[in-house]
Amino acid sequence: MAQDDNNNVRSSNAGSASSNEALTPLPASRRVFGWHDHAALWFSLGVGLLVMQIGAYLVPAVGTRDAAIAIVLGSCLGAGLLAWTARLGCESGLASAGLMHATYGSAFARLPVLLNIVQLVGWTTFELVVMREGTQAIGQAAFGPSIGSAWGGVLTTLLWGAVLLALLAGSMVKLVRRFVSRFGLPLVVLSLLWLSWQFATRLHAKGLDAFWARPGDGSMGMFGALDLVIAMPVSWLPLVADYARHGKRGTGGLGSAFSGTWLGYALANIWCYALGVMVVSVAEPGTELVTALLLAQGGLLALGLILIDELDNAYGDVYSGSVSTHSLLPRWSVKRWGLLLAALCTAFALVLPMHTLEPFLLLLSSVFVPLYGVIIGRLGSGQSVSVGGARKIDFGAALIWIAGIAAYHALAKWAPQFGSALPTLAATFALAWLSRPSARSGASALAQSRG
Repeated sequence: MAQDDNNNVRSSNAGSASSNEALTPLPASRRVFGWHDHAALWFSLGVGLLVMQIGAYLVPAVGTRDAAIAIVLGSCLGAGLLAWTARLGCESGLASAGLMHATYGSAFARLPVLLNIVQLVGWTTFELVVMREGTQAIGQAAFGPSIGSAWGGVLTTLLWGAVLLALLAGSMVKLVRRFVSRFGLPLVVLSLLWLSWQFATRLHAKGLDAFWARPGDGSMGMFGALDLVIAMPVSWLPLVADYARHGKRGTGGLGSAFSGTWLGYALANIWCYALGVMVVSVAEPGTELVTALLLAQGGLLALGLILIDELDNAYGDVYSGSVSTHSLLPRWSVKRWGLLLAALCTAFALVLPMHTLEPFLLLLSSVFVPLYGVIIGRLGSGQSVSVGGARKIDFGAALIWIAGIAAYHALAKWAPQFGSALPTLAATFALAWLSRPSARSGASALAQSRG
C-alpha cells in the first residue's frame, strides 16, 4: 500500500511538471530534427516579401555598395544570434518562454513572454496582410482589376486565415519534415533563382558599374543600415528555441541546430535582401515591390510560390505565440491556443491597415536585442539550464535588460552614427556574462530542482 501511495505521488508530480509544455524540457523521444530540418525550416522562414521590401529601403538611403556590406554583415551576425539561441534551446529542451524563466525568474519572465505574444500577433497580422495584397495583385494581373474590390480583400484574408487554421490543427513537426523540407524548400529556391536571374539580366543591361556605384541620399548611415538588417533576424529570436528544442540530443545534434539554423537563415536573408536591392534598382520609380515582381517574366508563378512560403512565416509566428501563451495559461493546450490566435490575427488583418515597416522593426529590436543579450550572456556558456530552480525575479538580469532598452534608444537619438543594435548587444551580453551565477551555484540550483 505504501508503495502504491508513493507511485501515486510520483505520478501526480510528473503530471504537474509536464502540464506546462513550454517550461518542461522536451524528452529525447520527441526530438527528431536533424541538420537538414533546421536548415530547411530557417531558410523557409528567412524568405519573405517583407525582407525584400527592407532591401528596397536600403539602396536609396545608403547606396548599393554600403547596402551590400550591411546586408552580408548584418545577416551573418543576426543569424549567428539565432544559431546560438537555437543551440540553447536544443541543449536544454526548453521553449523560448522556458529560457526567459531560467534567466529572469518565473515572475518577471511573464513580462517579456507577454511582449513576445504581442509582437507575434502583430507579425502574423502583417503576414496575412502581405499575403492578401500579394494575392490581390496576382488576381488583378490574371483576371483584371475587379478582383481588387473590398470584398475581394475580405475573402482573400479569410481564405489565408482558413488555411492557417487548417495547418495549426495538424502537427508542427510533420509540417516541417514532410512539407517544408521535402516540397516547400525546393520550390521556393527555384522561384528565387528565377527571379534573381530575371533582375540580374536587367541590371546587366542597364550597366553593372552604374548599379554598383549608385550613391545614397544620406538619410541613413552604415550603422543605421546594419541595425535595420539585424532587426529582421532579431525579430525571430523569441521563436527559435520553440523549434530548436525538437533537435536531436548529443554533440552532433547541438551542432546541427547551430549550423543548420545559421546557414539556413543567413543564406535566405542575404538572398532576399539582395533581391530587394536588385528589384528597386531596375524598377520604375514609385513602382511597388509586388508589382515589379509580377512584371518579371514568369513573375506570376514565382510570386505565387513565394506567397505560399509566406504562409510558413505566419504559421511560425502563430505556433510560437501559442507556445508562449500556453506557458502563461497552461490549462489550454498549445494547439488550442494556436487556433485562437490564428482567428484573432485574421480578424485584425481585416481591419488594421499596413503600417510602415522600419519603425516597427527597430522598436522590436530595442526590446529583443538586449533581452537576448542577457539570455545568451547568462546561459550561453554551456552550464545546465533549469527552470525549476529559478528565482521569482532575477533583479540583476531584469535591470540589465531594462538598461539595455534605454541604451538602445539613447544611442539611436544621440549617437546614430554608431548604430544601436551592436553596442547594446555587446554591453548587455558582457554585463550578463560578468554577473552570471557561478557554475557551482547553478549546479546546486539544478540539484535542488531535481530533488
